[in-house]
Amino acid sequence: MTTFAPQSLPNWRRAVLKVGSSLLAGDAGLDPVHARGLAGFIAASRAQGREVVLVSSGAVAAGRGRIGAAGTGTAKNGIVQRQALAALGQASLMGFWQALFDAPVAQVLLTHDDLRNRRRYLNARTALQELLRLGAQPIVNENDTVAVDELKLGDNDNLAAAVASLVEADLLLIATDIAGLYSGHPRRDADARPIERVEAVTPEVLAMAGGAGALGTGGMRTKLEAASKASAAGIATALFCGRDVATVDALGNDVLHGTFIAAHGSRISARKQWLRHSPTAGVVEVDDGAKAALLRGASLLPGGVRAVEGDFRRGDVVDVRAGDGTLLARGQAQYNAGESARIAGRHSRDIEAVLGFRYDEAMIHRDDLVLLQHTDTPKEATA
Repeated sequence: MTTFAPQSLPNWRRAVLKVGSSLLAGDAGLDPVHARGLAGFIAASRAQGREVVLVSSGAVAAGRGRIGAAGTGTAKNGIVQRQALAALGQASLMGFWQALFDAPVAQVLLTHDDLRNRRRYLNARTALQELLRLGAQPIVNENDTVAVDELKLGDNDNLAAAVASLVEADLLLIATDIAGLYSGHPRRDADARPIERVEAVTPEVLAMAGGAGALGTGGMRTKLEAASKASAAGIATALFCGRDVATVDALGNDVLHGTFIAAHGSRISARKQWLRHSPTAGVVEVDDGAKAALLRGASLLPGGVRAVEGDFRRGDVVDVRAGDGTLLARGQAQYNAGESARIAGRHSRDIEAVLGFRYDEAMIHRDDLVLLQHTDTPKEATA
């Protein structure tokens, strides 16, 4: 079988690494034989000042290992059984990874609904960013105990793409049990050739992918679908074999032996596009000083807010207007309408004293804000 030639990875500061069940499951639960190398890569990256969010499958396999194959029986409702096994295995999965890291691990359970709901999306992002700031090792897993459709689809790959966008990663790394994407099934087609770079995930590229694996619930197709979503958010993806020690070691030197799927556009432009066209739930009126700061690219601090209108929740998108009614920007609120009204005009350091808590020093962070022309036409300002 033809091997993948080495290629350089782009510079990255934050990455999401997805590890599937096929790399973790053993005969009696979880087996660290492949996980050790991946954990070593994460540790080496952290030592270089980089950040890696781990998206890990394996809770179902860990749960099965706790009760043994006989305990699973032949239940007719496979989804219910998998939910129960996931609940049994979550603690074991975290203990499994904790044994491989010096840093404390932190479990984050998500479903796709958490990422579709803008308020929960913002809460999840804030929590992950704080975990990274604290030096913890976030480990994200799908909340299999309550997720039904996700379990049937087996798309922790797609969850990883969503997490990459959530934490504004530079790179999505997907560890699999084969070397990368081939033009055909490498174990069945003697003429299958490695595809080392994909510029866009087209129907022709998807046609090269096979079905689901035996241990995991996703296959190469779900990985390509995830890469396509990451690409649309401005994030490149690298597919590689997590079983191969040399391949994993090379990643630590920013060398990929696998398939690289290019990003399109930028992360910022993708998010700004979403904000530009989102329905708004309220209005925040700002003074001239805040207006000038916003046009320079700053966040909106509470001190520059004069009035709050509407009944919006944390995570909702609101319009930002000047005192004369001119539309300046559109952004995602860090505080709900009542909280925003209470801290309007106050210094950021007073937020906790007024509310009893503080999410952020800004009412709208600059990463969650798109500048508009000084009209009601939502076009990004050139200032």
